[in-house]
Amino acid sequence: MISTTFYKHSRKGMAILSLFFTTNTFFAQKATMVYTTASQRWVTSKKVLQKPTTSKESITVYTDSLLQKIDGIGGAFNELGWEAILSLEEKGRQEVINSLFSKEGCNFSLCRIPVGASDYSLSYYTHNDVPGDFVMRDFNIDRDRYILIPYLKQAIKARPDLQIWASPWSPPAWMKVNEHYALRAGDWNNRPMGNRMDPGAQILSNATAFKMQDQYLKAYALYFSKFVQAYKAEGIDLHSIQPQNEIAYAPNWPSCTWRAEDLGVFIGEYLGPQFEKDKLKTEIWLGTLNYANPNYVRTVLDNKKAVPFIKGVGFQWAGSKAIPTTSKEFPNLKYMQTENKCGEGENNWTSLTNSWETMVHFFKNGAGSNMYWNMVLEKKGMSSWGWPQNAMVLIDKEAKTIRYTDEFYLYKHLSHYVQPGDHYLKSSEGKNHIAFKLKDGRVMVLVNNPETTDKEMNFKIGNQSFSAVLAPSSISSIVVSK
Repeated sequence: MISTTFYKHSRKGMAILSLFFTTNTFFAQKATMVYTTASQRWVTSKKVLQKPTTSKESITVYTDSLLQKIDGIGGAFNELGWEAILSLEEKGRQEVINSLFSKEGCNFSLCRIPVGASDYSLSYYTHNDVPGDFVMRDFNIDRDRYILIPYLKQAIKARPDLQIWASPWSPPAWMKVNEHYALRAGDWNNRPMGNRMDPGAQILSNATAFKMQDQYLKAYALYFSKFVQAYKAEGIDLHSIQPQNEIAYAPNWPSCTWRAEDLGVFIGEYLGPQFEKDKLKTEIWLGTLNYANPNYVRTVLDNKKAVPFIKGVGFQWAGSKAIPTTSKEFPNLKYMQTENKCGEGENNWTSLTNSWETMVHFFKNGAGSNMYWNMVLEKKGMSSWGWPQNAMVLIDKEAKTIRYTDEFYLYKHLSHYVQPGDHYLKSSEGKNHIAFKLKDGRVMVLVNNPETTDKEMNFKIGNQSFSAVLAPSSISSIVVSK
């Protein structure tokens, strides 16, 4: 039996949530409030009172202070996610796709794919595993045609204007110094699903693992160009490329570290010119950066040949420490949170809290796009290399059931409303709210109540003032019409 949690709107606890308005002209139909707790999902409150309260807790939103433009909200497509979806009957498959991409669901607008294998692929692979094929004669996306592309096309059917960006976890192994997809030998955290690499082939020093010779650099730039063109031939125009996932990490799964100077050379002298030569409109971003020191970005941007090609910077994990400085020093670039903290398969309210904190941090520091990692996994969430991680949607392949996790609702509370072209808004200080100006003039305030009791909160949005009582341990979306 398939769960219908996504479609059910609980009516319990509606008395907890009420909006209070200070003027007779600010009617109930001009504001809506939806909240989620660990036990009550996507509950709408319509009860209205007329006057504000004496609460000292307040949030002010400056509706005329538009900050960064939103490029999109979404998550990552991976092979193991599609395998889990395929275990369902057609009705269940469609439910999952709609829950993520339809206007009634999360309404995701910008999502991520890997170039070759990620750690949530079924196994190691790239799009050219023929050593020495510098002219890319044997380049192909045949594997993607059977796995990732059907997944993508189902999503695009539900959301025709869905944008896709891509990043590799590893270049073809023959282009790397150690000639292996990974950088570290053995198992991950003593879990027997690692690799049998010779320990002598490890690269653990954040040295550049790519062979920095002209023929390899040219071949890799051509590899990216062919990837973009192959996807276009499948009807999928790629929004952007980030040349390396987690540039400063050496795990047991596909990976490749790059020194900043070397990445600048690759982008400025090879990748950018190749895209220019082939007249590709796909943007090049610097990322995904998990390096805490902003000097990494500074060093790449010191390469004057690279600068004209770099349209944005993507950060994740330790990179969150670099974005506050980087976004101030380089205000003309776009910024992205490329991955949330993926957890250990807990899939509970603590996972939501961790993702909330990261989300707020990135928006407050200039990010215009935000990515969840695994949108869909089987219920254990185990990677092909032994790491159980969180997901928005969990599928029991044997029981054929679907579970929507707390983080699913966190992202639905954001992306159901916030779309490309909207703007992040200036608001009062605080770590438990963010606000957006939607293109149609409405304002959406996303509020977290981390406390275990009701919380009374006053709001001032433009020239309108009201208050709300937030349910214990809840996420709430408040949308105010213009």
